[in-house]
Amino acid sequence: MTAGTAPSLTQNIVPVAAGAHVTALGWLKDTVAFGLGDGGVVLAREGETHRVEAHPDAGVLVGLSDGERFLTGGDDGRVAVTGADGSTKTLAETKGAWIDSLALSGNGAFAYGAGKRVVARDDRGREKILDVLTTARGLAFAPKGYRLAIAHYNGVTLWFPNVEAKPEGLKWKGSHLDVTWSPDARFVVTSMQENALHGWRLVPDKGHMRMSGYPSKTRSLSWSHDGKWLATSGAEAAIVWPFESKEGPMGKAPRECGVRPAKVSRVAFHPNAYVLAVGYEDGCILLIRLADASELLVRPATKESGITAMAWDKAGRHLAFGCEDGRAGILALP
Repeated sequence: MTAGTAPSLTQNIVPVAAGAHVTALGWLKDTVAFGLGDGGVVLAREGETHRVEAHPDAGVLVGLSDGERFLTGGDDGRVAVTGADGSTKTLAETKGAWIDSLALSGNGAFAYGAGKRVVARDDRGREKILDVLTTARGLAFAPKGYRLAIAHYNGVTLWFPNVEAKPEGLKWKGSHLDVTWSPDARFVVTSMQENALHGWRLVPDKGHMRMSGYPSKTRSLSWSHDGKWLATSGAEAAIVWPFESKEGPMGKAPRECGVRPAKVSRVAFHPNAYVLAVGYEDGCILLIRLADASELLVRPATKESGITAMAWDKAGRHLAFGCEDGRAGILALP
């Protein structure tokens, strides 16, 4: 089945005029926050929008939400926080470096990267600093506990900010860009400059996992709710790797979902079902059910602008998306 013949949900989309390149988005309960390349944050709720100047005279490079607040990092060297009520303030600031990596934990802690420096602030406001050997490219907190994974050149550093112990290094040659933990914390996986993924099996032996064959860089990764599948961008289909076994995907072929003549730019697993939202560089969005590979068309290809941000709300009833040309929308499942 192709996007042109898939059953359609296009009539269930509420369009949002974000007005600038959507670089990130996050849900604040029933409000969507769109982080923009011109430094603004547009809040959308029930068909109405409100713009907040989170980064005046700068651009939003990265943004994350924990459901209560939307944190953004900008090329002004600031971490800003925006609330659903339209309030915004500076959480952290650094001089001479962009903030292009952020991490949020479930207990209120956050971390950001500024060049080679990584700053972690816990839920009580206590701040710790770690300098890594090369630029910190990706950050991610472990699913439980106060532990941070930092992707950089030649591997990943695992750091407990509130423990004096020396950080642990996971080494693999090459430039590591993004980093993610599996929901059960058994695996750490990075995207790489070399059009591949690399992973470490933390338990029991820190074994390596090499996932290659991508025609372009993988910059979007999403785990299924139970951690059994990892969906990735970077090909003309969503490449979905199996992680159910103790060995992870080694020796197993990935699934290819939503094959189309356009590269996948964003992937987002439903929060509690084996349903994958797939966004493409030509603006198309499909919902794909893993059980039978059936497809639903959310947004047809526009050829004008690709999908640059996408996320489900906590209940999995709504899917928000944004594009490079400033168009955006919210899908409400029937």
